[in-house]
Amino acid sequence: MTRSFRILWLLTEMGEEPEVVTYSITDGSLRTPEYLERSPAGRVPALEVDGQVIHESGAITEYLVETRPEHGLGRLPGDPERVPFLEAMHYAETMGHLVANLNLQWIFLRDPSHRSDTVVKIEARRLAATLAPLEKTFAEHEWMLPSGFSAADTMIGWTLLAAPRYVRFDPFPNIRAYVERMKARDGFKRAQELDGAPNFHREEFYAVGES
Repeated sequence: MTRSFRILWLLTEMGEEPEVVTYSITDGSLRTPEYLERSPAGRVPALEVDGQVIHESGAITEYLVETRPEHGLGRLPGDPERVPFLEAMHYAETMGHLVANLNLQWIFLRDPSHRSDTVVKIEARRLAATLAPLEKTFAEHEWMLPSGFSAADTMIGWTLLAAPRYVRFDPFPNIRAYVERMKARDGFKRAQELDGAPNFHREEFYAVGES
């Protein structure tokens, strides 16, 4: 349930079986000199591919779809959906940043008393606000782009798995239906098998007064 899931899912949609090496946020393995050579910020994912290492999920995604266009999961320059594709890719990270901030406040602070109720309320509201445009999008077509499933969905999909920890999805029926379509895909199911069970959330839902 980290951003690495984006890449696992994209690879399985391409029919690839990646070798997965697991690191932990809490045991210091992301801060070793060896790992920092792969990902300077000490974060996942980092992908060894084609004789090089790439970090940042958006960069990895763009590289994979551009070097493996036969899968039809990108929208290359000249494609009429190129701009919506890029916008969706980066919108996913706008949302991902809010999820990361909430994860920090609720889960990764060493001293929970340092958590700011004001911050978590603001960030949860900001995250909820990013869902409204997606609710409209999925009222118009099944996937992020009108032409069908793409890597924009593997990017945004992770966010929509993480966001329900902090935002109630009851007002978003089209998003809920989209998530069910995601989960029904064979590539998604295989990516979940590779990813394993989420291992750092202690609550199904986090809200002030509910933890």
